[in-house]
Amino acid sequence: MKLTLSYLENIARKAGAILYDGYNTEHQVEYKGVIDLVTEIDHRSEAFLIEEVQRDFPSHHIFSEESGVIEGSDDHVWYIDPLDGTVNYAHQIPIFCVSIAYALNGILTFGAVYDPMRDEMFLAERSKGSTLNGKPIHVSSATELQKSLLVTGFPYDAWNTEQDNFANFIKFGKLSRGVRRLGSAALDLSYVAAGRFDGFWELALKPWDVAAGGLICQEAGAHITNVKGAADYISHPQSVLATAPGIHARMLEELRN
Repeated sequence: MKLTLSYLENIARKAGAILYDGYNTEHQVEYKGVIDLVTEIDHRSEAFLIEEVQRDFPSHHIFSEESGVIEGSDDHVWYIDPLDGTVNYAHQIPIFCVSIAYALNGILTFGAVYDPMRDEMFLAERSKGSTLNGKPIHVSSATELQKSLLVTGFPYDAWNTEQDNFANFIKFGKLSRGVRRLGSAALDLSYVAAGRFDGFWELALKPWDVAAGGLICQEAGAHITNVKGAADYISHPQSVLATAPGIHARMLEELRN
């Protein structure tokens, strides 16, 4: 079988249907940490996605949030988040998504982020741009931080780490039009790609959180790096800064300070 962007779109929609059907039901909640949740729907969505990929591409390597690493060829790597925004989902807040990315020879090639509650499908293929429900999307033309709307997130161990991000939140809250916190990094990145937000940063993430959204952002014209300005935002220690090109340097300067 030939791997195409349509393949990612298809399985993302089907996994999204699992999330949609399970929404507003009573969930079996488990704790991976003090406040880090996982539900039976996370597991159901992930089991479906892994089964599909392993059936069609059995030699491929998979990084998935709940199952961890499934060994395979390093030339073909998948990044799967079956439910990005689990805390929102468990509290019946309709801000969550499915996030799937594929990298060929270490280069992100396809990305899909699907929000089943709004039926919004964000897609990207390297060098071919990004779309939302089939229509091209582009980052905003923001050039002034003061007039920019930003979004961020916080780590699950915010009370016990120097990378809690609170100082940055306060700083950018004063320097910008405002800072939002939605609870889904994949959607944060996709919203930057669509020009809804002008910039997104976060200090502590996982590859499956940012792989698909990062490619979607990049293909929509965003400038995306880690918070130190390096191009690699996938490798440990993980951080990301994705913005309209006109405010990236300013935000990077503030993060470095």
